Amino acid sequence: MTLINLPARAPAAPDGFRTMEAREGTLRLLPEPAGLTPIWGFDGASPGPLLRYKKGDEVKIRLVNRLSQPLTLSWQGVRIVNAMDGVGGLTQEPAPPGGSFDYRFTPPDSGLFWYHPHVLPLLGEQLERGLYGVLIVDEADPPAADKDMLVVLDDWTLDGEARIAGFGAEAAGPGRIGSCVTLNSAQTPATLTMPPASRLRLRILNAANARIMQISFDGVKPWILAVDGQPCEAFEPNRQTIPVGPGARFDVMMDLPDQPGARAVLTLRGDGEADRALLEIKTEGAKRPELSPIGSLPENPLLPRAIRLEASRKIDVTIEAVSPPAAAASGRLLYWKLNGTAWDGWARKPLFSVKRGAPVTLGLVNRTPFVQQIHVHGHHMRLLHDLDDGWEPYWRDSVLVPAGKTKHVAFVADNPGKWVIEGLTAERQCSGMATWFEVS
Repeated sequence: MTLINLPARAPAAPDGFRTMEAREGTLRLLPEPAGLTPIWGFDGASPGPLLRYKKGDEVKIRLVNRLSQPLTLSWQGVRIVNAMDGVGGLTQEPAPPGGSFDYRFTPPDSGLFWYHPHVLPLLGEQLERGLYGVLIVDEADPPAADKDMLVVLDDWTLDGEARIAGFGAEAAGPGRIGSCVTLNSAQTPATLTMPPASRLRLRILNAANARIMQISFDGVKPWILAVDGQPCEAFEPNRQTIPVGPGARFDVMMDLPDQPGARAVLTLRGDGEADRALLEIKTEGAKRPELSPIGSLPENPLLPRAIRLEASRKIDVTIEAVSPPAAAASGRLLYWKLNGTAWDGWARKPLFSVKRGAPVTLGLVNRTPFVQQIHVHGHHMRLLHDLDDGWEPYWRDSVLVPAGKTKHVAFVADNPGKWVIEGLTAERQCSGMATWFEVS
């Protein structure tokens, strides 16, 4: 798959359901003469089919499992009804090999989201094999852009025969960091040519299991329009760089240079390795007529304008390593614990329970030597300032917590059901770093 100039919506079946099969496929991840890489993908592709809807449309997806492992579809970032959240063993029974499951919901928000399985302890392997895709719910009045493009970033661990390897690697450490970095499952850098002064909208997703991608914009000024699917007041990122943790999404708008022969580059900054060019954009031809300045997307009126922090339920979630690793009843090793417990699967009781509409403040206490990306299902959160003087001017469904530090987030628990709190490094979820709370 190359850079996607976002297509029109695909027609549904007569009963309104779009069938997606999880099945085997292949990708060209390495240049010839290396062989094709066997993968698992939705409809045999990775990323799987782009699911695109207008706001207010009902999503009706029939998952058909043609693989050897049980599967679900979890819809990250969607403030979804709980029965459709797709968490195996907590909100639904997974679709067994040869089975199926129908997902039916109406997303309340427009934005950039993604879907993937959520069955512990299989999640890491299933993501590493390529089982994920993108869901876009369009704004009622999308901002003008000459191209609207999807950028799905991933890294792959491959053996000498171009096969995916290293499942569960580094579960006790930084997580599996693959050396083969791709954009839309193709080799980097991708290249694009557009007229001078063209306006480009990039919808960026980090689908990697563990790699935190520091993405810099060189030769162009980026404006962030939305974070984790939720609109924000448009802003320039610090040092023209955004930290994109696993599962994070950024909507970026930018105007290319207004002279021909210019070059803009999206660069993955190396962490102990060389920088990599991900996308190279060149300008060619006649200058595009000038556009009005880039503006903000309308704010989401369904999210609270204020959160009563003084009245909030305050809960600390302490993240620690298990030393030595604990052997679970299933035979798996558990390397991580939340609030003193490493769960083998889902606990019988919630970490906490609140009434619908209650404000909640979570203290995310990272007592590990690694950055942790912590995700909360079914809700969006404000990241509170470290000095307790307000919150960041955007919403998140997951936050990065530096090693040895504490971050505080706040949200209104307005979505009833059982909701997961987890580390988004997949190997950590599968070895103890996952719990849940209940909204009644």
